[in-house]
Amino acid sequence: MDPTFDEFVLAAATADLSEEPAARADADCLEFRMDLAEDSLDALSAYDGDLPLIATNRAAWEGGEADDENRLEDLAEAARTEAVEAIDVELASVLEGEADGVLEAASANDVRAIVSAHDFEGTPSRPELVRTLTEAGKHGDVAKLAVTAESRADTLTLLSATEQLSRQGDRVATMAMGEVGRHTRAVAPVYGSRIGYAPVDPARATAPGQYDLATLRELVGALGERKREN
Repeated sequence: MDPTFDEFVLAAATADLSEEPAARADADCLEFRMDLAEDSLDALSAYDGDLPLIATNRAAWEGGEADDENRLEDLAEAARTEAVEAIDVELASVLEGEADGVLEAASANDVRAIVSAHDFEGTPSRPELVRTLTEAGKHGDVAKLAVTAESRADTLTLLSATEQLSRQGDRVATMAMGEVGRHTRAVAPVYGSRIGYAPVDPARATAPGQYDLATLRELVGALGERKREN
């Protein structure tokens, strides 16, 4: 895994760290979904896998299953764990000042911060996408944005915003959820997206429209080669 996210990183999403060996062939790291796991801090302490971790403790109000009690405190504790190289925290929590402890713990332990936003209803306008990514990038090392595409035009809007921010030198991670936007998970890296996500077990996908891990690795690799050839 490139800890600076200067290059594309493929994260295998899981709530079970014992799945790590199955991800090694295709993934650069694991995204550990703490909100979907039992005894997540104990699991982090016991982890001895080869792949580094992105720790995510997604709030219920943004598509996850964690309630707000100790959610951010647990994420800050994850940032102090040796195997964790990045944490993912919601932009809304950052803007409300609730995530200061998480960001401080990440900075103190040389852990990257992915500041994320999710829209499960649709795809905002291009200027709004750019504003959201720009705001997230002010507070984190990577600005992540997932939207829900209802048309191909929505996917083009997302990819255009991705290209603009990437061209400006910002580190962004973008994807459109759902079947209409599924191809963006493979195509967005061509436009500068730095992180892709796929489940270790396809039956346990953590977002709508995810490819399986091996397929996404193959698609991103093939498109990356074609980009270099051109």
